[in-house]
Amino acid sequence: MPVSIRLVRRLALASLAGNVAIVLTGGAVRLTDSGLGCPTWPRCTDTSWTATAEMGVHGVIENTNRWLGMLLGVIALAGFLAALRLHPRRRSLVLLSGAVLAGVALQGAIGGITVWTDLNPWLVGSHFLISMALIATAYTFWRRVDQPDTPVRAAVPAPLRALARLVAGVAAALLAVGTVVTGSGPHAGDADVARNGLDPQALAQVHADLAFLLLGLAVAAWFGLRAAGGPGAAGGPTRAAGLLVLAILGQGTVGLVQHATGLPELAVWLHLLGASLVWLASVHLLHTTGTRAPRRPADPGGPPGAPPAGAEPAPAQQPPRSVQTSLVPGA
Repeated sequence: MPVSIRLVRRLALASLAGNVAIVLTGGAVRLTDSGLGCPTWPRCTDTSWTATAEMGVHGVIENTNRWLGMLLGVIALAGFLAALRLHPRRRSLVLLSGAVLAGVALQGAIGGITVWTDLNPWLVGSHFLISMALIATAYTFWRRVDQPDTPVRAAVPAPLRALARLVAGVAAALLAVGTVVTGSGPHAGDADVARNGLDPQALAQVHADLAFLLLGLAVAAWFGLRAAGGPGAAGGPTRAAGLLVLAILGQGTVGLVQHATGLPELAVWLHLLGASLVWLASVHLLHTTGTRAPRRPADPGGPPGAPPAGAEPAPAQQPPRSVQTSLVPGA
């Protein structure tokens, strides 16, 4: 049976929220030294799928994160199946939901390899970066549900759209450097695992420089969009740039606090949340600088740009009176 567009939208939003949540639970695993709480994979132990009493709280934390990953996989699968059953089927939603499902499966595989390699810091970092890619894909899936499948048109002047792309690129670079900083720092996920051996102070300086660059670009985007008359309503590019500036300022404040206080676990966990929000705000800004015009009613396969069901048909055009009278008998 076909499914409703409302169900697809809700599953896409649940997938987006779940991918943000698993970043936080994964951070809790690392910050509590629970990364090897379950010493093997896919089971928690050689004989059990769940943590045993002997494994203590570390086993519970790690196993809970794994079960959340499985739940996220179920949500992603449901979103993919719903996109397949949507009538009429939309190829864009099938591809995006399939990409989310594939990304979640990849995350599970990398998580297993990470455990087998005793929390290799480079694999731990890739785990986080794949989550960021999944957040961007899930957001795109959710946003495209209510957009027609038409080419993207610029909603702002071309230089400002290019600036939004640059903002997203710098945000991605900031995340990548941040994972390397984490791999050189003290929070390894377990007290006895190796670090990447790089200089944490030098890396932290590069990370801070990128953060200041991102803030400057975001402020420039806000002023540019405001001067160009970009829409300030919810979802518009001007407001999106403002939200990004606020997210960067909040993230920067947490970063300064954690650096000044010796990287306490709570501050690092909040920094993970801030990283997710900054990235999501960057992706949101990029999407709002483009628009998709609805299809004209005459176009085939128009959903969601086609006329709503039950709309009154256009009245038929009457033929010229001379033709009408010529068809009347005896005229």
